[in-house]
Amino acid sequence: MRTIRVIVVALGVLLPSMLLANPADVSFSQPAAQIDRYDFVEIAATVQTPDAKNPFMDATLSGTLQNADESHRWAVDGFCDSEDGKVFRIRFMAPVAGEYKYSVTYKQGGFTKSSSGTFHAVEAQKRGLLRVDPAYPWHFIWSGTGEHFFFNGTTAYWLVGFRDDHTIQYSLDRLHRLKVNRLRVTISGREASTLFGEPVMYGAAWTALIAAWPAQSADDPLHPGFDYNRFNLPYWQKFDRMLMYARDRDMNISLVLDMNDGRVHPAAGSDDEHRFIRYAVNRFAAFSNITWDMGDDLDSYRDDNWTHETGSLIQELDPYKHLETSHPAGGNEHQDRASSWFGFTSYQEWSRKQHELILASRKLQEKTGRIIPQTNEEYGYEDHYPFWAAPDSDSADALRRTAWDIYMAGGYQTAGESARRGTNIRPDMGGGWLNGRGDDTQTMFLGYGHIVDFFAAFEWWKTNPHDELVNNGAYCIADPGKTYAVYLPHGGQVTVQLQPGRYRAAWYSAMTGERIDLPAAEGPNWTSPETPDKFDWALLLQAM
Repeated sequence: MRTIRVIVVALGVLLPSMLLANPADVSFSQPAAQIDRYDFVEIAATVQTPDAKNPFMDATLSGTLQNADESHRWAVDGFCDSEDGKVFRIRFMAPVAGEYKYSVTYKQGGFTKSSSGTFHAVEAQKRGLLRVDPAYPWHFIWSGTGEHFFFNGTTAYWLVGFRDDHTIQYSLDRLHRLKVNRLRVTISGREASTLFGEPVMYGAAWTALIAAWPAQSADDPLHPGFDYNRFNLPYWQKFDRMLMYARDRDMNISLVLDMNDGRVHPAAGSDDEHRFIRYAVNRFAAFSNITWDMGDDLDSYRDDNWTHETGSLIQELDPYKHLETSHPAGGNEHQDRASSWFGFTSYQEWSRKQHELILASRKLQEKTGRIIPQTNEEYGYEDHYPFWAAPDSDSADALRRTAWDIYMAGGYQTAGESARRGTNIRPDMGGGWLNGRGDDTQTMFLGYGHIVDFFAAFEWWKTNPHDELVNNGAYCIADPGKTYAVYLPHGGQVTVQLQPGRYRAAWYSAMTGERIDLPAAEGPNWTSPETPDKFDWALLLQAM
C-alpha cells in the first residue's frame, strides 16, 4: 500500500503538467523565400487549443539555422507572443548571403511538433551588425559593408514610454536628420519619482513608468506588483516596431537592461532575472542594429561579479554575438575590460576634463593587452545642472566642446539634449534625454553634426592621439606623414610637427561647420595662420 500511495502522490504532482501538455495541434507559418542579408525571417507557431498554464514558462519554441554548405550554424530560441500561448515566434537573422535551411520545434511537456524549410539571403549592402574593427580595434565597423561607424550617440531612455508609434518614429527621424546614429533606450528601467527635476510629467501620451511585465499597479513607482513570470506583450511589441524603424535608418540602439533609478528589479541572479534576459535575447537578437548594456548606473545596484556573469550569460545566449558593454557611474572603475564578452567601454563621468579621461581610459585598456573602443556615454545633459556641476557646464556649447575633447583623444561619446521643452507640460514639444523627443528650437546636435562632417573628411580610424605634435593647448590626432587633425579650443594659431612633405590644409569652424582652404603646409614644423575668430576651430592637414 505504501508503494501505491507514493505512486498516486507522484501522479498527483505530475498530472496537472501532463494535462497541460495536450494542445490539439501546432501549425507553422512559412517565411519569405528571399530576404536581404542581415534581415531576418520570422516563423510563427500557432497552437490550436492552447492549454499551457503559463506559456512563458511551460512551453518553448527552439530552432537551428545553417547555411547550405554548413560552414555556419546557429542555435536560436523563440518566444511566446500571446497571453494565452496561442502564438510563438522565432526569428532567424541571415549574417551571410546564400541559401539557408532551418528547423524549428515546439515543445510543451511530452508534446512536440517540428517543421523545417529553406530561404535565401541576398547581398544588399546593408550595414549589418556593429563590430570592433580587427585592424583598428579602437574603432567600430559595420560588418555588412566594412564602413567605419562614427559613434555619435544620444540618450533617450524612455523613448518607448510614448503611447503611440508616431511620436517614436518622429523622434527617430529627427535625430537621424541630425546625424545621431546611436540611442541608449532602456528595456525595463523606470524612474521612481523625481524625474530628475526636469519639466516632464506622466500622462496619457507618455510615461517613464514603463512595465516590461504585467503589473497590479503599473503607475505606482515603487510598488507596481510585477508578475515576473510573464511579459507585458503590447510593450514588447511596440519595442519591436521601434527597433525595426531604427534599423531601416541605420540607427544603432543600445538596449539598457535596467537602471538604478527604478528601484524595482528582479533579484540579482534569480530565475526571474534570467527569464527576463532570455526573453529579451530571444526576442531582439535577430535585429542587426542593437548592442547590449547591462544597466545604467550599474554599480549602484549590481556588483562586478554580477556584471561579469551576466555579460557572459548574454554572450552565451545571443546567437549573433552583438557587442555588449556595462555602464557604471564611477567612470573608469568597474569595467570588465579583459573579458571576451566586453565589447567596448560605456561609463558615466561628468567632469570637463574628458580629453585627459579618455587618454587615461586608453592606457587602462592597453594594460589588459586587449584593445577595444573607449566611450563615455554619459557626461552631462543640456540644461541639466546637478548640484555638483559648475555653472554653465551643461550648456549646449559646453557639451559640444566636451564632445570635441573626447573625439580628439580617440574616444567616442553619447550626449543628451535638453528636456526643457517639456513632456505633458507646455509646450509639450520636448523631453530630450529622457525620451528622445525634440523640435526645431533645439539646436545642440547641429554642432555635433559639424564634428561628424569634420571626421568624415578623413580616415579618422587610422589616427591616434598625438598631442605632443602641437602647442598652444591644441589637441591632435594623427596618422603621421599622412593625416594630422588638430583642434584649437580657443582659436589662435598652432605649430604642428610634421613629417617632411607637402600637405593640403583647411580650417573647419567647430561653431558653424564652415571650411576655409589654406595654402599648402610643409614639414617638418609648420605654423598655422591665426584662426578667423577666437572661437574653437579644427585644422585638417592631409598629405598631397
